[in-house]
Order: sequence, then structure tokens, then C-alpha cells
Amino acid sequence: MSTKESTNGPTRVLVVGRSPSVLVGAVDLMRANGHLADATNQFDQVLTDYDVSDLDLLVFGGMVPPDTKQFLHEEITKRSTGVTFVQGLVGIPGVLAAQVEAITGEGTSDGAEIGYDPDARALGVTLPNAAQVTVETLWMTSWRPPEPTSTSMMVFDGELAAGSHDIVLPGEVPSEASFAVVTVGTQVRVLTVGPMPKAVTRMAPKSSTDQRLPDVAAVTTQGEARSAGPERIGV
Repeated sequence: MSTKESTNGPTRVLVVGRSPSVLVGAVDLMRANGHLADATNQFDQVLTDYDVSDLDLLVFGGMVPPDTKQFLHEEITKRSTGVTFVQGLVGIPGVLAAQVEAITGEGTSDGAEIGYDPDARALGVTLPNAAQVTVETLWMTSWRPPEPTSTSMMVFDGELAAGSHDIVLPGEVPSEASFAVVTVGTQVRVLTVGPMPKAVTRMAPKSSTDQRLPDVAAVTTQGEARSAGPERIGV
């Protein structure tokens, strides 16, 4: 895709999700990567709190109800046809930030082929030329709402010669709720290593009136300032 980062300045990103710590962590990483990023869990205030006509990317968290996503998609598209909507893979800040990098960096692909073989638990990287390669794995350590926790491990960081390479994941990386971020030069790919367990996917609210999840503290970031007060919201 073509983003404003290459024409009119940094990419403008808004993350609409639920968990306060995940939202703030993701915004910090995205800003560190040079994006103009904000995040909110105030679903009914997105259109009033932010100038959505100036957005490049909107990232939805997995606990945003389907009807809320549909409403925001429709209303934001009315204001701007240039917004790319992204479904976040998991409530891990590093994964969400990497998804944004994968999209905004599409125009600078170095031509590497990257894949994952679940049977061998190995990442396959085929390089047309020698390149600097990093492989970071990230996975959930707790799914208890409203603040899931996660950890990460750098599996590989070095230069690889042209050709095909298999990078086997260590046993510490679990077979569920785990992901790999592969960076080859300026090309970023995010791959699912282990799928989300059904117990977690069943937590997701079915609609905006579905109150199955506990309340969370309100989060609305505006530029460098953050607002996370005592106000509580439901799903």
C-alpha cells in the first residue's frame, strides 16, 4: 500500500482496543518507530475524539465487538477512503506494532521469501542476496482480562548468506498464542506460530451489548499526552 509516510509525513495510526496496558504499550512502540500513533478504548467516542479523516491505519483489537468494528469501518470510510483497516492478531504490543511495520514497509521489500513449517517448528527464509535477519518470537503468558500479559525471545539476529535457511524455534516457544516477527533488511513479516486457544476466542463479545468481560480503565491518548483516568467502560 501507499501511505502518507512516503508522501506527506509519518503514518497516522489509531489503535481501537480494550486492554489499557496493551494499548499504551503498542502506541509507545509505534511512536518509537516514527509513526503518529494513538489508541483508545472509548469505542463510542472515536469519531469525536479523533480526526479520522486524516488516518492512514486503524488497528482493531480482538475484543472489539463485531458491530462496533462494522460501524466504525462504515463511518470512517465515509470521511476518508484512504484508511487501511487492520485486524490485530493478538493483545501483544510488539505484535501489533510489527503488523503496522509490515504494512507500512511493503514498498521497501527486499524480495525475501518467508514462511513457517508447523510440523518442523521452523521458519524458512530464502534470500536473493545476503541480508541482516532478525527473528523475534512473542507469546501470551496470561489471558486473564482485562490485562493479558506476554513475553518475547530473540531467536536469531545476524547476517545470512543468499539462499535458503531454516531457523528452528526453541522449545520455550509454546504451541498456542505465539507469533514470530521476521525482519529481513527493511522487510517485516508477522507469522502465527501457535493459534489462539478457543478459551480465549470465546471471550470476545458478540456485540456491543454483550457484557461478558469486566470493566476496564478508560484510555485515550492524544499525541504525546495520555489520558487514563478512573472512568470505567464495558465492552
